[in-house]
Amino acid sequence: MIKKLLVCAILLPVLAAAQLKYPATRKEDVTDGYHLQYKVQDPYRWLEDDNSAETKQWVTDQNKVTQDYLAGIPIRNNVKKRLEQLWNYTRYSSPFKKGNYYYFFKNDGLQNQSVLYRQKGLNGKPEVFLDPNPLSKDGTAAIGSLGFSKSGKYFYYTISLAGSDWKEGYIMETATRKMLKDTIRWTKFGNFSWNGDEGFYYSCYPPAEEKSKLSQQNKFNMVQYHKIGDDQEKDMLVFIDKEHPLRYGNATLTEDNRYLILRTSQGTSGAELYFIDKTTSQMRFEMIVEGFKTEASVIDNDGDRLLMLTNDGAPNYQIVSIKPLNPKEREDRMEEMAKHAMKNNYTSQQQYEIQEKTENEIRRNGWKVIVPEKEMVLQSVSTCGGYLFLSYLKDASTRIFQYTYDGKLVREVKLPGLGTASGFSGEKSDKEIFYSFSSFNMPSSIYRYNLQTGQSVLFRRTEVKIKTDELVTEQVFFKSKDGTRVPMFLTYKKGLVKNGMNPVLLYGYGGFNIPVTPAFSVSNAFFMEQGGIYASVNLRGGNEYGEKWHKDGMREKKQNVFDDFIAAAEYLISEKYTNSQKLAMRGGSNGGLLVGAVMTQRPELFKVALPAVGVMDMLRYHKFTVGWGWAVEYGNPDSASHFPYLYKYSPYHNLKEGTKYPATMVTTADHDDRVVPAHSFKFAARLQEYHKGEQPVLIRIETNAGHGAGKPTSKQIEEAADIWSFVMHQLGMEYSEPAAPAKKSF
Repeated sequence: MIKKLLVCAILLPVLAAAQLKYPATRKEDVTDGYHLQYKVQDPYRWLEDDNSAETKQWVTDQNKVTQDYLAGIPIRNNVKKRLEQLWNYTRYSSPFKKGNYYYFFKNDGLQNQSVLYRQKGLNGKPEVFLDPNPLSKDGTAAIGSLGFSKSGKYFYYTISLAGSDWKEGYIMETATRKMLKDTIRWTKFGNFSWNGDEGFYYSCYPPAEEKSKLSQQNKFNMVQYHKIGDDQEKDMLVFIDKEHPLRYGNATLTEDNRYLILRTSQGTSGAELYFIDKTTSQMRFEMIVEGFKTEASVIDNDGDRLLMLTNDGAPNYQIVSIKPLNPKEREDRMEEMAKHAMKNNYTSQQQYEIQEKTENEIRRNGWKVIVPEKEMVLQSVSTCGGYLFLSYLKDASTRIFQYTYDGKLVREVKLPGLGTASGFSGEKSDKEIFYSFSSFNMPSSIYRYNLQTGQSVLFRRTEVKIKTDELVTEQVFFKSKDGTRVPMFLTYKKGLVKNGMNPVLLYGYGGFNIPVTPAFSVSNAFFMEQGGIYASVNLRGGNEYGEKWHKDGMREKKQNVFDDFIAAAEYLISEKYTNSQKLAMRGGSNGGLLVGAVMTQRPELFKVALPAVGVMDMLRYHKFTVGWGWAVEYGNPDSASHFPYLYKYSPYHNLKEGTKYPATMVTTADHDDRVVPAHSFKFAARLQEYHKGEQPVLIRIETNAGHGAGKPTSKQIEEAADIWSFVMHQLGMEYSEPAAPAKKSF
């Protein structure tokens, strides 16, 4: 009898899923015409208005259905309790030195936001320097960017509220922690760069309308200079491109304050570089790198030469040295060219050609390769103690090399294993640095590195409440649809049996030149503790193998990304790790687009789909906030040549009526002003209309949260509890209480 009752209890949520009644979602007769031959219906357009009472009621109604369903999952309380235990561990960032103090972030465990501490010397007593937790009752005020002035007299930091990309900047007097009256508003995606102790350069937008600031298109990004003590209205305009309102601009001073570098871009790929030599009378920016066909960034200067990271002629990136010419030198070169043309009676066409050639020579003046391209992709370059630290990727795992400024290899930094290392940066006066290292089965540990000897010493180890020594990671390779070799990391408990019955969570991103590298997540570790396999696949579109890998997953080749992900799932099934009824997929942002596209193309391949904050409407994504900046990655639907391939995979437009889709939980947030929640709203509404299977298709809409950055610990735990309860329930997993640690005898 007891056994029968248990079976009934397990079946109740499944039966409830079949009887789910979704909120009625009104449809409008909205049809758009594209390029004279396409008519596209958009019946849920009204959900784009996140301020309307009707949309807000829809959100409330959807959340009630979702929460009622989740509340019926028997294991949910146990899952949340275990996640709270796992999350409750002390976390530190790598320390960095400024003046007589070392600064570091620390979270005691369940604090919503990490606190910035400082201490005199490595053995000093830590004191709170900046605590964002009291700034909001629900812990949604988060620190964004931060930095000290040249001498360390002032400290600038930004605060983001409720996960929004909009940030406000504040200035503190470091010695006394006294707040100055200065306030910087309307910054988004911009940087700031100190000019000694006098002020700083920063990027911002014109003030947005309060009502529509979370969705309206952002235009006319500008660089301004703020002088300490002034109101923002007095700040000096340094750069704005009025002819191209949909471009970014960021200005950075080299460490010695000699060169002011301006980097402009028209999206997430490609950049133009300009400079001003502040030791001369130069008043206007002169170009270093023209056009947006290559990626380039200035690392630092070595006297009158600039060190630059570029993929121009080197898809895996290289470091070059270049001597920029000031306006007087440029004028002399151009005058010399004109005299030469006149002396030789050049035609106007010949004069134009030689002028263009001279311009290119000026921009590439003394171009010298310092560190040539390697087979591995050079991911980033940082500086510390007068050295360059080059971070490479070898099959998606970090390798670090230390070089001199003139390109001589000092050594490879010995890392603890295959994983991700970060933090190799500091000031020229530093003699040591602290870096962190982690992997899927290894929590982040902090190492102290001696710049002269190359010795790494463990400085601080992270202790978590899970048996990480029972977890193993393996890297496998499989063939995608077109024969491309793709890597994937699998992490699971020791003793795994490949019987085709293991629950698997497959994660991917695949875009924007962003690699997916090994990193520890206590949330993912919980799934592995429960017997699941966490699979992370390195899709094309990232930069795991350089610019070609990136370009093979963008614009008209975006389908390669989806094919790679599908091939990863098929590999896991064919190699007997799992089967389609035990397979879940997850991705966020561009990865949410990935999940949305794959579930519309191969709905039978997965049992569970978790698209988070995804780009679901590929025909209108560019009309909101900074979506226009993604056109270089995705293509522009307003282009007749781009429209067909965007329309072909757009998740919202490729849902088909009468199809049985995987059990789905769409997740988004009401303050997401990067990928506006309308994407997820419209996709979920149409999914609920078209889905004919018994599995639930839900949407979970977080309040007072954004795209993900700065999300408080409490909200992270709640979301993780809901997601893992949903996944485990759908994959037929029972909650297993972990064994208590063995008692030590003394």
